[in-house]
Amino acid sequence: MASVDVTVRGGGIFGLSCAWALAQRGAKVRLIEVTQIGAGSSGGLVGALSPHMPEQWNAKKQFQLDSLLMAEAFWAEVGAVSGLPTGYGRVGRLQPLPDAGAVDRARARAASAADLWRGQAEWRVIPATGAGWEPTSPTGLLIHDTLSARLHPRQAAAALVAALRAKSAEVVIGDAPDTGLVLHATGAAGLAALSADLGCHVGGGLKGQALALRFSAPDAPQLYVDGLHIVPHQDGTVAIGSTSERDVTDLATDHQLDDLHARACTALPCLRDAPVIDRWAGLRPRARSRAPMLGAWPGRPGQFIANGGFKIGFGMAPKVAQCMADLLLEGRDTIPAGFHVEDSL
Repeated sequence: MASVDVTVRGGGIFGLSCAWALAQRGAKVRLIEVTQIGAGSSGGLVGALSPHMPEQWNAKKQFQLDSLLMAEAFWAEVGAVSGLPTGYGRVGRLQPLPDAGAVDRARARAASAADLWRGQAEWRVIPATGAGWEPTSPTGLLIHDTLSARLHPRQAAAALVAALRAKSAEVVIGDAPDTGLVLHATGAAGLAALSADLGCHVGGGLKGQALALRFSAPDAPQLYVDGLHIVPHQDGTVAIGSTSERDVTDLATDHQLDDLHARACTALPCLRDAPVIDRWAGLRPRARSRAPMLGAWPGRPGQFIANGGFKIGFGMAPKVAQCMADLLLEGRDTIPAGFHVEDSL
């Protein structure tokens, strides 16, 4: 590559998606990942793309809604250019309702969703049918939303790399010089570096663990049961996650995955005989503000940040990429209030 307009550091979902949006707009892009693609939380197993509750609306929830609605076209183009599967599917989501109060709240949220989601997706209360792929529900009722989707994290990352190369972007595994504008999308390590540079804590990494089972339900909805994500993937696996651990002594998997597995099998008995085929642990970047951190790196002209996609990075990625391409290539700040780097200081 004769010259580079933008160097993107970080081969996780924010770095890859931003590099893709920049390359699509004609920028010459170099993406640098020092270890391996998806080395942090983006190399996980779950891939649940799910909305916030349709109530107490704010800029973060609107941003996520916009991104989820962009996702189908975003991932379809990545798949078409790369020739590889991404595992994307807008399959919806089921959630059990444990008691009468939960039913009342869910019905109120259905009315809110009709207004806030503008008819582009539904949130409704439905009766359980007793089908095999349904969570047990004490009330016999379930929430069904049609906005939730799933994505296979590792397939999506591989497809983005191939799509970038098809656009003549440079993908470096190792190290290389920064040239042009520099976008830092380096996850938990990046939040630590930013905290050190600014002299205040702006975020850090929380450990998460997940596992995968061999079970084929490629067109089934994902499930959310008592804080547990159960996500059927197109490749004949089901991902279960995840833990959220503040005390990080190491990044090994441990007994907590046995608890996740047991809870998932209780919630969905058809999984009981499915073999465990993979176990994962990694650090997920969480900004102090709990929102993504986007924008210019304070005090470093020509350098920018895209970080803090804690738990919602894959769902936020299409809109994050669009905003960062607006900023770097056109100088337009389309980042919502609360998402700027300064908002975490």
